[in-house]
Amino acid sequence: MTATIHQLGATRAPSLDAMVQLVSADLNQVNAVILDRMQSEIPLIPELAGHLIAGGGKRMRPMLTLASARLLDYGGARHFKLAAAVEFIHTATLLHDDVVDGSGLRRGKRTANIIWGNPASVLVGDFLFARSFELMVEDGSLKVLRILSHVSAVMAEGEVDQLTAQRRIETSEDHYLKIITAKTAALFAAACQVAAVVAERDEAVEEALDAYGRNLGIAFQLIDDAIDYASDGATMGKDAGDDFRDGKVTLPVILAYARGDEEERRFWREAIEGRRVSDEDLAHAVRLLRAHNAIDDTLTRARHYGQRAIDALGPFPNGKAKAALVEAVEFAIARAY
Repeated sequence: MTATIHQLGATRAPSLDAMVQLVSADLNQVNAVILDRMQSEIPLIPELAGHLIAGGGKRMRPMLTLASARLLDYGGARHFKLAAAVEFIHTATLLHDDVVDGSGLRRGKRTANIIWGNPASVLVGDFLFARSFELMVEDGSLKVLRILSHVSAVMAEGEVDQLTAQRRIETSEDHYLKIITAKTAALFAAACQVAAVVAERDEAVEEALDAYGRNLGIAFQLIDDAIDYASDGATMGKDAGDDFRDGKVTLPVILAYARGDEEERRFWREAIEGRRVSDEDLAHAVRLLRAHNAIDDTLTRARHYGQRAIDALGPFPNGKAKAALVEAVEFAIARAY
């Protein structure tokens, strides 16, 4: 029987605990690789990289690589370096994103660009990207190199696409989904798919794990975009309303704009263009989002993609690994409740 999101977490709050327990020994190996490869003779590099890498992140993407390998009963060690490469790609993009967005908080701590400045953050991000490519090459598989190098390009394209769509209220839902698939979901997908490559499984297994990761990643980003308007800085680990003030056109805004009257649409145009960004404007935006069920409908979309992720695991045998991957989906969704 295929699990559903509504069946999960009925007796307890979903968490990543099952995945953490499943891969804890493997994650120690990955962390050792990360610690080793972020070292440099230039002291600022490990200092700045360590600020973010050791900054309370869940390591969700490398854990997906490890859990996917467990799902396939892979008994080798190649996935340790690849999971570290995935984490370096993720960390490098966070360093760059915080510079682009001018962010002040990340995981409840001051961002690296606030502490060390933009140039240092960009350059250390470049260093981590380079380290990730070293790890890919060391694996020796052209297929692995193709998957992870391609996702690095796709993520950069997604970030540029988001930048060009910024402050453009006419951004469509399809365009928004294209952006979040590229900038977020693609790395989730690749993190899972490379486990099938190292386990030497067929294309169908690769495609199933890609679909699981991709749909989980879309759900994850939809939830992030919803809770930017429905949570506070202490809960989110970043400044509440950042997307609003940055003029990012996310799904809640797209829905509220489409459903609003002309006065409401004028407000959204002015807000997204950067002319209505006070705390009072943010509060008004949240009222409009709630009046038009834009946040709830965004969460509904997230549950839809979460269910698609779970369905993608259908061909795999039941067991601890599959259960942990299913609960990871439920955890991603539950962050909004």
